[in-house]
Amino acid sequence: MRWSDLEPAELELLRAARDVRRHAHAPYSGFKVGAALRTRDGRVFAGCNVENASLGAGICAERSAVLQAVAQGMRRRGLDAVAVYARDTHPTPPCGMCLQVLSEFGTDPAVYLANARTVERMTLRELLTRPFTHFPRRPR
Repeated sequence: MRWSDLEPAELELLRAARDVRRHAHAPYSGFKVGAALRTRDGRVFAGCNVENASLGAGICAERSAVLQAVAQGMRRRGLDAVAVYARDTHPTPPCGMCLQVLSEFGTDPAVYLANARTVERMTLRELLTRPFTHFPRRPR
């Protein structure tokens, strides 16, 4: 779909993801990503990817946005929708680690994947069909 096809709440979320992308720190890959999430109570939180020379020390935009939201009080099942914006030839989905983190906070939130020209809408369940839901309790 095109940006012009979106509802105002969807546009707000996608614009937040697009706007925060400019703050991304991606000196190694050059692949800048912005993400924004909307909580069930209507708040929007944004985050961008931050790379590090020690690759595992970096963080994706989606998890950056989740950390912002949790720090401001979002709890389990508080996630309503997430938008990911990357200027690439195709809209880019979250990585597996980000999908799993998102699954901790929403039952099946809408996921918008966007670039400057197009937007794809799907659900988290379509992208992550079998999330880890809990760890079994240890026997005593």
